[in-house]
Formats: sequence, C-alpha cells, structure tokens
Amino acid sequence: MPKFVDRVVVHATAGAGGNGCASVHREKFKPLGGPDGGNGGRGGSVVLVVDPGVHTLLDFHHRPHAAARNGKQGQGGFKAGANADDLELAVPDGTVVMTSDGEVLADLVGPGTRFVAAAGGRGGLG
Repeated sequence: MPKFVDRVVVHATAGAGGNGCASVHREKFKPLGGPDGGNGGRGGSVVLVVDPGVHTLLDFHHRPHAAARNGKQGQGGFKAGANADDLELAVPDGTVVMTSDGEVLADLVGPGTRFVAAAGGRGGLG
C-alpha cells in the first residue's frame, strides 16, 4: 500500500555566487596592462513548481534537504563564470508554503505555478 504524505519540512539552500577573478593583463612591453578579471557566476535558486503528475510529498519526507549548485568562478581575459542552473522541485497542486512560524508564504494552485523558495546569490566582481 503506497504512503501518502501531506505535510513535510523542507530545508532549501540556494547556491552561492562564484568568486570574481583578480587578474592583470600581461603582454610583451606592457607589464601592467590593466585589470582583466571576469565576474563570478550567479548561484542557483531553489524553485517549487506545481506538477500535475505529482500527488504526494513523499519524496520530501525521505529527502528533506534541497540545495542548488554554486556559480562558477570568473577567469582572466574578462571571462565571466558560468551561472548555476536553478533546482526545480515538483510539488502537487494545492501545496501551501509556510514559514516555521506558520506564516503562509504561497498557495501554489494550477499547473506550472512557481515559487522561489531560496534565491541564488550574485557572483563576485572581477
């Protein structure tokens, strides 16, 4: 008999932004050609998305921690770091998102409805 879980606690962690690169352009006859470091990439966000094919929160009962990836570091030559992909978590229609204090943050109704549970960090400047 399949289990039905309708209340879970999810710990969502957004990805940190990548570090910028402190780099100085070097070329023959130009020993200090000026800064040429790239910016760090944006960290991934954790997003809850209503999926009509999901009917229970059982997956979150077994794996309550969700973490998005970090952004990549910048490089020399004005190369910016890559942005991390957002982590999308499928939830059933009618999911209510609440804080630990019981405050309602979102009521997810309708296929494709999205809620950003944890926003990704900005990358550092190069």
